Amino acid sequence: MNVFCKTLLASAMAASVVSSAYAAEPLKVYGKLNVTAQSNDVADETETTIQSNASRFGVTGDFELSNSLEAFYTIEYEVNTGDEDKENFLARNQFVGLKGNFGAVSVGRNDTILKVSQGKVDQFNDLSGDVKTLFKGENRMAQTATYYTPMFGDFQAGVTYVASGDSDQVVGDNTTGEDGVSMALMYGDSGLKTSAIYAAIAYDSKVKGYDTARATVQGKVAGLVIGGMYQQQEAVDSDVSDNGFLLSAAYDINDVTLKAQFADMENKGDSWSVGADYALGKPTKLFAFYTDNSFDSNDQDDSYVGVGIEHKF
Repeated sequence: MNVFCKTLLASAMAASVVSSAYAAEPLKVYGKLNVTAQSNDVADETETTIQSNASRFGVTGDFELSNSLEAFYTIEYEVNTGDEDKENFLARNQFVGLKGNFGAVSVGRNDTILKVSQGKVDQFNDLSGDVKTLFKGENRMAQTATYYTPMFGDFQAGVTYVASGDSDQVVGDNTTGEDGVSMALMYGDSGLKTSAIYAAIAYDSKVKGYDTARATVQGKVAGLVIGGMYQQQEAVDSDVSDNGFLLSAAYDINDVTLKAQFADMENKGDSWSVGADYALGKPTKLFAFYTDNSFDSNDQDDSYVGVGIEHKF
């Protein structure tokens, strides 16, 4: 794996400086490093860590096939800087597709539409207070086909098909999996740059063993961003559904962003986090956070406090 990734890196660096007559940006190298120094109190034991939080490296690009058709692709790996194993590359989104007036279709390893539909409502994404701590549906599946419609005003719809051959589709004692479908209808800009409100409704059917319904909304007024999520989730081999919600807020004061979040899931537990980001520049920030996760199964509270740095390239 390390040999392959070194070859990929060398090829990407070489190709990024070669011009192309067929596309404006045939290849772009991108990524980020997010590393924290943390004190983790888990199961009544405390340890300190210097850990990576979904740091990543990838290449992406477009290729113009005709005036109305383009090919596009992404190959992305997680880089776990805190793993003692030096072969620390893990697969993330890796897909190829076509886009045009009909929309965009892609095949490969990809986030489901339901996961994408949350936008940026999770203010502590990839950290200890990530919504996936309590909520199902944060899935990246290996064998998918995804379709996005063209934009209709501020609206866009999408659907992800998950093949039964994906090993994560095998549930319980079954020897083979079932096909899964994830779908969503989205309104506005999830980055809140071109619209003051972002909203989405999404549904997973038999994806990674769960049926999940999710509604998300986020809005911005002056420097205050407020978001909410409601979710109902039910295991496919059960007739009991659990309901949960998430509330988040962020407020900008010059180069500082203050953040807070609370989430609760029935029969699972609750989580709350507070934190602050300090922007050193457009690609780089310092940040600090505190998270408390409480689980119903063992009547236990786990807490995390950390400071870190993130640099994007």
